[in-house]
Amino acid sequence: MEITVSKRLQSIGSYAFAEVDKEVEKLSAMGVTPIDFGVGDPTVPTPEIIRKATQEGITKRKSSGYPSYIGTAEFRQTIAQWTKKRFGVTLDPSTEISSTIGSKEGIFNFHEGFIDPGDYVIIPTPGYPPYTRGTLFAEGTPYYVPLLKENNFLIDLKSIPEAVCKRAKILWLNYPNSPTGAVAPLSYLKEAVEFGKRHNIIVASDEAYSEIYFNEPPHSILEVAKEGVIVFNSLSKRSAMTCYRIGWVAGDKKIVDVFKKVKTNIDSGTPTFIQDGAIAALSDETHVGEMRADYKLKRDLLVAAFKKINLPDCTPEATIYLWQKVPQGMSSVEFAKKLLSPDIAIVTTPGGWISDKTESGINPGEGYVRFALVPGIEDTKKAAKRIEEQLSKII
Repeated sequence: MEITVSKRLQSIGSYAFAEVDKEVEKLSAMGVTPIDFGVGDPTVPTPEIIRKATQEGITKRKSSGYPSYIGTAEFRQTIAQWTKKRFGVTLDPSTEISSTIGSKEGIFNFHEGFIDPGDYVIIPTPGYPPYTRGTLFAEGTPYYVPLLKENNFLIDLKSIPEAVCKRAKILWLNYPNSPTGAVAPLSYLKEAVEFGKRHNIIVASDEAYSEIYFNEPPHSILEVAKEGVIVFNSLSKRSAMTCYRIGWVAGDKKIVDVFKKVKTNIDSGTPTFIQDGAIAALSDETHVGEMRADYKLKRDLLVAAFKKINLPDCTPEATIYLWQKVPQGMSSVEFAKKLLSPDIAIVTTPGGWISDKTESGINPGEGYVRFALVPGIEDTKKAAKRIEEQLSKII
């Protein structure tokens, strides 16, 4: 029997982070244990307060049956309370919030509710792969806008052609930004909302890193408006809950209604006992502050090491990533391979792997490598030492 792969699946490459895993396997086969800054999966234990609430929830929910598609009333109420406290924004838990199985599921499937064949989706590059994958599976057309240092890694909204704006249904924003670490000022978020209203484009804001910051707390676009806006957030990075798969969407009731309809037809709800753990997570800020302090220490260790070998300062304002400029005359992949030499044994993600070419043919991720600050502090100290002592010899 001949198996034919759909054109939809053929149109996409391999998931970038799967390629990182292959490189780790190669080093391991050589008997070298690498320090893995490749994939952004926190290695610290999920805080005890969350684990305990989840454990208790298993017994509490022993006869609860299928979980709600949109989340329990208690979980949605907790999100509303947290949003009010954190951003000063009032949300109606019954109409303006829905749970998700983590951000990836929500972001990928969101396009199915709004995109018809040929519709444009405006996507930052580099950016989170599900913006593109969800667009392609919904038979839409990605329009990539580069995130450039000279623009403070903000989408240049004025650069988007009018012809694209007329056919666009969704604009994706991601601030604090993965992978650049940039934070959008409130004035820029206002500009984005005005852009969406002017062109009748939904502004979809991925705010999964809103709580990992090192200076002033970042703004949410919900502080500007709810109409025409939807926000995606997650507990994966804030509370080291990547294993739990839980997040939420919030914003314009009309948009949330469509999302709920898509969700009930495509997947299921997050297990209710995990929602119990998420409620505990959102009710505690102590563990989040401790995580921010750890990420800041690791950030500073690596930034100092790169500065000592005369590479550009890449200090991020937020997120768990460094977006390090590579040495002049060297490609992203070449630099990543230098870091993979057995004496250094550091795994990173070449910027070109997580970027797409724009209409003008440039790949804005080329010339950078991404470090996910997920190894422990001691491993990060080892990595910083190897960068200073070994990397300096080969570049």
